[in-house]
Amino acid sequence: MPPRSKNGNGSEPLGSEDVLWKAADKLRGSMDSSEYKHVVLGLIFLKYVDDAFEERRSVLREELAADGFTGEAAEELLESRDEYTAEGVFWVPPEARWGYLREKAKQPEIGKLIDNAMDLIEIDNPTLRGVLPKTYARPSLDVRRLGELVDLISGIGLGASEHREKDILGRVYEYFLGRFASSEGKGGGEFHTPRSVVKLLVEMIEPYSGRVYDPCCGSGGMFVQAESFVEAHGGKRNDIAVYGQELNDTTWRLAKVNLAIRGIEADLGPRWGDSFHEDLHPDLKADYLLANPPFNISDWGGPAT
Repeated sequence: MPPRSKNGNGSEPLGSEDVLWKAADKLRGSMDSSEYKHVVLGLIFLKYVDDAFEERRSVLREELAADGFTGEAAEELLESRDEYTAEGVFWVPPEARWGYLREKAKQPEIGKLIDNAMDLIEIDNPTLRGVLPKTYARPSLDVRRLGELVDLISGIGLGASEHREKDILGRVYEYFLGRFASSEGKGGGEFHTPRSVVKLLVEMIEPYSGRVYDPCCGSGGMFVQAESFVEAHGGKRNDIAVYGQELNDTTWRLAKVNLAIRGIEADLGPRWGDSFHEDLHPDLKADYLLANPPFNISDWGGPAT
């Protein structure tokens, strides 16, 4: 029997899990895990989009040189947003790039610079509009620890093609969501269902094609596993369309980012909302209903059973 990976789900060890978790632990004591998970995951997302951006930038530079573009002409094309988005790469404005933030990591305004970076990425990438965390400048977030966190994450590759092929970021997200849920105890189940449960539910309903709906989607794990199921059975990602709704606003944002980093297009409604009392998909006729309701919450607003 092959040895189990230390992340416990049978997949190849990441190698950077412990480093990333230690990074998260740098914030322990200064805020609750329910808060610092968004701080850490937001920075991981920034590093991911910058890795992918810089790799595309390097390839583009070589292509331009081969075509005879040099000097200002080449630099202008290197800063063309379309050259990146056409390849499925998020456009990262200069002041949102990881190198810029790392240079400023030890400065007292690093929190404001990170918030600004999130704003700039949202402006240039409409699918992320209003979902990225922008609370890095708050007084309760220790500036020194935040700078150390930036330094730690700087040494981990996340968004280059070799990392995307192995779904490194997706696995990091899954690992972190599980660890944060565990550290939050009972309340952690509101945003994360264990991978083994998700996989079982998906394999039971076998969503080969059609519309998949999760009315209490948490951080989007059901959709990720459904897409993986389709691809594992020879299908294509666009064979299914995913729809969801989530009551908690921060978890809704987490789901939007979790799906965006994997390139999964999902309709999670224009905002968060309680699917029991305000259906944001009233006209949806889904082929599959895939959900793990928040069983740890007894007062959900409906009649007693």
